[in-house]
Amino acid sequence: MTLYIGREASKLWKRICAETSAESNLFIDNWKYIIAGFVFQYIHGVAARGVHYLHWPGPTLQDLGFFLLPELGQDKVYVSETVFMFVFLSFFLWTFHPFVFKVKKFYTVQIWCRVLAYLVVSQTLRIFTFYSTQLPGPNYHCRPGSKLARLPEPDGVLEVLVINFPQGVIYGCGDLIFSSHMIFTLVFVLTYQKYGTRRCIKQFGWTIAIIQSLLIVASRKHYTVDVVVAWYTVNLVVFFVDKKLPELSDRTNGSSLLLLPLSTKDKDNWTKEENHKLLNGNSVNPADRRPRSQSNGKNLEDVNINQVDTSMNSTP
Repeated sequence: MTLYIGREASKLWKRICAETSAESNLFIDNWKYIIAGFVFQYIHGVAARGVHYLHWPGPTLQDLGFFLLPELGQDKVYVSETVFMFVFLSFFLWTFHPFVFKVKKFYTVQIWCRVLAYLVVSQTLRIFTFYSTQLPGPNYHCRPGSKLARLPEPDGVLEVLVINFPQGVIYGCGDLIFSSHMIFTLVFVLTYQKYGTRRCIKQFGWTIAIIQSLLIVASRKHYTVDVVVAWYTVNLVVFFVDKKLPELSDRTNGSSLLLLPLSTKDKDNWTKEENHKLLNGNSVNPADRRPRSQSNGKNLEDVNINQVDTSMNSTP
């Protein structure tokens, strides 16, 4: 038993090391996109803090969801946050499963490039939307009489740029249309829908997304319109972003590496393809080592052969 555990631990360690090496090469080619995506998360947070200065508390607007769903109350606002954190952590861990499991469908760097692209486009639309029209917040701390409903005038630009995390995020007001929680939830669910393999988890993800929508409205964190707009906007964003970006390489069939976004450097093609085939458990046949240089979409080897055949046929 001890020998078996030691053997499996050794295999797992080798798998982690091999995956780390492959992912490191991907990160070197795509680090700008990863860093830009995370920097935009900060920009989105600053924008949400900025609109809080413009928020003017007022009577809660008439809302269909408020009539249909009973109010959870201030003592149960943690319920929707708990569901959201469960979705976030589950998705985060799933994106790193290629480091551990033998069967894998994608590269972690690639999947996060795609996810961050979804988030950046969706959050950009969200910033334009909630700055266009400020609605009176329905949340408890955004209602008239609350000390947190309005922020005092800032002493300088630095005060606006510093995000009071997590209090500034939890107790924000004014950034309503459309729900940021639903952006993340739907992006994660849609990503697993496309790149995940378990049908039951896909169905469970959509169920959680619906429950999360209802909890957000029942907690009075958003109006129903904020959730409804998020549902069709995020789906459209994912659809059009997928149309513009190249498809991720599918590791289940041992396909060659496709970077996302495509790198301008076309180097070490055979070495990378060979390494990733080995990582996926596919053998590499030395007879398959053909020249990678191309001319007008054809291998130079094929072009030379065709030229020889033509010259032979034209010889009297």
